[in-house]
Amino acid sequence: MKTLLRSLAGETLPVPPIWMMRQAGRYLPEYKATRAEAGDFLSLCYNPDLATEVTLQPIRRFGFDAAILFADILLVPQALGADLWFVTGEGPRLSTITGPEGVAALKGGDDIHDTLAPVYQTVRNLASALPSEVALIGFAGAPWTVATYMIAGRGTPDQAPAHALKDGDRATFEALLDRITEATIEYLDQQVQAGAEVVKIFDSWAGSLKGDDFAKYAVAPAKRIISELKARHPGLPVIAFPREAGDGYIGFHAATGADCVAVDDSVDAAWVAEHVQPDGCVQGNLKSSHMVTGGEALVSEVRRIRDALSGGPHIFNLGHGITPDADPDNVALMIETLRETASVPAS
Repeated sequence: MKTLLRSLAGETLPVPPIWMMRQAGRYLPEYKATRAEAGDFLSLCYNPDLATEVTLQPIRRFGFDAAILFADILLVPQALGADLWFVTGEGPRLSTITGPEGVAALKGGDDIHDTLAPVYQTVRNLASALPSEVALIGFAGAPWTVATYMIAGRGTPDQAPAHALKDGDRATFEALLDRITEATIEYLDQQVQAGAEVVKIFDSWAGSLKGDDFAKYAVAPAKRIISELKARHPGLPVIAFPREAGDGYIGFHAATGADCVAVDDSVDAAWVAEHVQPDGCVQGNLKSSHMVTGGEALVSEVRRIRDALSGGPHIFNLGHGITPDADPDNVALMIETLRETASVPAS
């Protein structure tokens, strides 16, 4: 069995499998060349041949244990009928939803597949092109995180527009979350049918939900998505990433049914080992900045995290996505350090 799937099944391995969030991306010169060929970011996402190529690039270069589909969490809102475009140097822009009429105008969960068909083709391409030892991860954004973009029309530092709609018009907010949840189930189901062996749910803004809101709008939608996917695909492993959840990481496996909980770098690996890992596989959590700075600090931190989480199932990853200013040589050093020593003690 592939090492990633073994860890997700609860096995503790002498060297954890490794992949990296945003591993196909702007820090690689070969990615930049392919992106230029595509013309723009969305054209790259919707071109199965080129999206396959950029997904394979970090596998060829680094030999990661998993590849993650190259796409974007905002393709789902676009498939639901939102306008989506990217502003160079600034990021995504969407048409906004501010009231019930905006939700009513969205398509249903079964009506997204024509738009997303090229993504499913990319998954099929990858399922046949990846080396036999490399696992294929599909993904989607979690409903809360996707909703924050659909409400604000862009990324925001504090998700204030989404919180305002949640607090001021709960019915509209919950109807939007429900529509996104339905679409996410159908989207991930199609990815699995096309060949994804694992799916990951990215809740990048989960940390701004507090108290009951975290339970209602981070935990409950994840539980609904995971339970439905596992009903359709028994044995499907799911990774959940409620970024910056803090104490909310505790019990997240059991509350949602996730096989693995990915943790960001705001929590310490030793704390994760004590409070989160007893419930199942964990993924993380090297700071992305080490991919820029490298050196002995990178080596010692990789060893520290590896050793702290060596008592249970662990997938090594960053605490968030790799940044465009990262040095590919530091990625290679991270992997070499992680794999150096099943038998050599850390210094």
